[in-house]
Formats: sequence, C-alpha cells, structure tokens
Amino acid sequence: MDGDGFRRLLATIADAWIEGDTVAALACFTDDARYTEPPDTQHYEGRDALFEFFGGDDPPPMSMAWHTIVFDADEQMGAAEYTYTGTNTYHGVVVIRLRGDRIANWREYQHRSELEWEGFTELNPF
Repeated sequence: MDGDGFRRLLATIADAWIEGDTVAALACFTDDARYTEPPDTQHYEGRDALFEFFGGDDPPPMSMAWHTIVFDADEQMGAAEYTYTGTNTYHGVVVIRLRGDRIANWREYQHRSELEWEGFTELNPF
C-alpha cells in the first residue's frame, strides 16, 4: 500500500463509524487483528471482539476525524492523529501496521478532552 491508499483506508474506517456500518469498518481489519490502548486500557483481538467493540449491529452515534497522517510504505506502518467523539471526545494518535491491504495491529494513545482539535493543539499547532 502507498500513502494515498493508507489515507483512503483511514477515510473508509471513519466513514463506516460515522455511518454506523460496523461491517464496513471490520472489512478494514485482518481476521486476527489486535486493537489495543496500552498498557491494557483496551485490548481486543479478532473480528468477533472488534465487532462488539465497534457497536455490533446497532452502534451508537460516533464521529472520527483524522488530522496529521504519516505512512512508511517500506514498513507498511503508519500513524495518525485523530479526534473521536462518542459518549466522550478523545484526541489521540494511532500507530497501525498493515498486512496486505488491511490493519493487523492498531495501537492507540488518547486523551479525553472537551476541547476542539484546534484548542487541544493550540500550544503546538502544525
């Protein structure tokens, strides 16, 4: 995958979550994907666990906006800053490793905040 493909993959995930389409979101992940927030705040392995985590057949309203996105095509790894809003708003960074054209590993670090992205990053915007 190249950088444009990585951006499209992230856009697909965001669109699926916004539209409440759990199946479309799951299609972006490998069957044995690992999704974690270290050290063990969140830990999901495999499609069944991700299906439930993503809201199953009736996901709650949510939104996902991507900010800075970087991708290393040689390593098939990328990272992106995001704002996720569900029950709460979180700003964070996810590090992703691909296998083929799907996500095999998703490791996120996030901070709960009521600030908009611009306010959250005000001291170091870029």
